[in-house]
Amino acid sequence: MNVAELVGKTLAELGVGHCFGVVGSGNFAITNALIARGVPYTAARHEGGAATMADAYSRSSGQVALLSVHQGCGLTNAATGIGEAAKSRTPMIVLAAEAAPSAVYSNFAMDQDGFAASVYAIAERVHSAATAVADTMRAYRRAVNDRRTVVLNLPLNVQAQEVTADQQTVSVEIAALEPIRPSRASVQAFADLVAGAQRPVFIAGRGGRGARDEILALARHTGALVATSAVAKGLFNEDEFNLGISGGFSSPLAAELITEADLIVGFGCALNMWTMRHGHLIGSTTKVVQIDLEELALGANRPIDLGLVGDSAQCAADVLEVLVAGNLQAREGYRSTAVAARLKEAIDWSQVEYQDLSDGNFIDPRTLTKRLDELLPAERIVSVDSGNFMGYPSQFLSVPDEFGFCFTQAFQSIGLGLSTAIGAALAQSGRMPVLGTGDGGFHMAIAELDTAVRLKLPLVCIVYNDAAYGAEVHHFGVANPGTDMSSVEFPDTDFAAIGRGFGAEGITVRSLADIDAVGEWLESDPSTPLVIDAKIASDGGAWWLAEAFKGH
Repeated sequence: MNVAELVGKTLAELGVGHCFGVVGSGNFAITNALIARGVPYTAARHEGGAATMADAYSRSSGQVALLSVHQGCGLTNAATGIGEAAKSRTPMIVLAAEAAPSAVYSNFAMDQDGFAASVYAIAERVHSAATAVADTMRAYRRAVNDRRTVVLNLPLNVQAQEVTADQQTVSVEIAALEPIRPSRASVQAFADLVAGAQRPVFIAGRGGRGARDEILALARHTGALVATSAVAKGLFNEDEFNLGISGGFSSPLAAELITEADLIVGFGCALNMWTMRHGHLIGSTTKVVQIDLEELALGANRPIDLGLVGDSAQCAADVLEVLVAGNLQAREGYRSTAVAARLKEAIDWSQVEYQDLSDGNFIDPRTLTKRLDELLPAERIVSVDSGNFMGYPSQFLSVPDEFGFCFTQAFQSIGLGLSTAIGAALAQSGRMPVLGTGDGGFHMAIAELDTAVRLKLPLVCIVYNDAAYGAEVHHFGVANPGTDMSSVEFPDTDFAAIGRGFGAEGITVRSLADIDAVGEWLESDPSTPLVIDAKIASDGGAWWLAEAFKGH
């Protein structure tokens, strides 16, 4: 056994979920070692796509995913996907082959540690046969316990070293971390604030996804409404006082109720410009509490009145215990009969009236998405690319729970959607994968449609096609009439034909009647993707991105 095989063996024994990659000479041995040990492997068409697939898999499965890349250029090709994962604190390990230290004139030589640091990932390295297991376990521990994306460098000369029998049998058990418990003083301060609030709202982010029951128990006792950031969409589906997404995708009623809160509590939620609409959802007298595992995250995006370092579930449980011990009885608070009636009537975007812009040649993106929500199976996992269109699948496509929505948006890069959908689909194999993407992002990612076809995924690709980089068209064109927009406008593309060229099914949608073909595809028990080339009517510019441009 050599070091490459030992690293593969160690990762398999640690229980990694899936490996994605593009194989070259430098990562051939490690990839085959993983496959031989039973780790599923998916070959992507580009390292950037593989990186995002791994990111999405980890987010949607709760397991550590792997990315396997060639030294040098294989690693740099994956830069955006690794950066997205690192910014999102995705537990993921990048297995990066590395030129030997002596190969100073190798075409592949580069500062891979510096590269990792530049995209906010953590650099680790396998140093020798004697330390290979310990080095690999250190990388895994940092990924899981610290919730970090780790670039594990594998120098070619080290990969080839032979391993002794003793080095092959080192134990790879890692003790599970206990939840971080907040201090008694901070719990008491939180309890005092929530006891004095009349209209509290709890907002859970990705860090709150494992704390649903505890957050809801506290919310029901204190009369708090609940909402999520976009990445945790679906977490509170079961609760009648669920406001849905807080932020740019909030329905008008949700935004109103959040703005009128006298206490906002973020559970594992960054409370950033998206979730708080640049602070516009926070009233002038509203108190703000933030709970996070990282002290540096507290107050990083906006002023807060109280910050708690701790696990979201543990914090919610501890505060409820203090309230009950202090004889604070369960109360109505913001969970009144009047609020319940308003929520039932108008909380969902599907209940909000609008002027249909469809004209036979172009379909209103709201009309399109509402109809698809009715047609597609309820057991689905929705992935969303970035762009002017992104609110439509986020707002109008329902999901069964918090693992039914995958939102890789920390880097705000277009082009990640298709790979996100593939990684999420493999993590949630019992659900139909659905992608919402723009024409610009789909063009960038189109090579991975071949990957979806090879995997026989019944992936619904909704391409909101306005033949442009829509956000820039609406922002710069509206703000400066007469501006030359040729740099962001393009000839129309027939994505249905391109989809068929890859071996997928493809349809063009200009009206509601055209969507009937989706029903026919669903009835065929599909095992191949469906590309929906939706020629969408202009919405005049999405307000959620208009707010983002103001932020710049």
